[in-house]
Amino acid sequence: MACERRGVGWTILRPTLIYGEGRDTNITPLSRLIRRFGFMPLVGGAPGLRQPVHAEDLAIGAISAASSAAAVNKIYSLSGGETLTYREMIGRIFDGLRRPRRTISVPVFLWRAGFVLAKPLFPSANVAMGIRMMKDMTFDSTPAIQDFGWNPRGFNPKFD
Repeated sequence: MACERRGVGWTILRPTLIYGEGRDTNITPLSRLIRRFGFMPLVGGAPGLRQPVHAEDLAIGAISAASSAAAVNKIYSLSGGETLTYREMIGRIFDGLRRPRRTISVPVFLWRAGFVLAKPLFPSANVAMGIRMMKDMTFDSTPAIQDFGWNPRGFNPKFD
């Protein structure tokens, strides 16, 4: 690696699903959908696991990693403070919006069929976005905890 040839230490941080109420491309668009429609469709019951991590926690983690000799020349997965199902993550977005939780479980075959009709309304969306609700997307951040004290908050988003 170029850094090592020049005697420069490096650290790579690989965060999971990043959020920062109003400033992200993950949770904020979901909150906008909930505000607009008052409900959220969940494919297959949305059992996939997530570990949302706040952008501010990532900044704190980056400073901590840069200050830690143990973190030099290593790669870290940085997950949020708790592991939630996609369904619960969406529920917490409803909570943060101070709205009642209203979700509709959509079978995969119906999601695929209905997406053809919905595509004109949501041109940047794709079928795979819904299918991923059923897949686990989690990582182990134990090395970051040990090497530079990674300690992110739980997922409780707040919206204005």
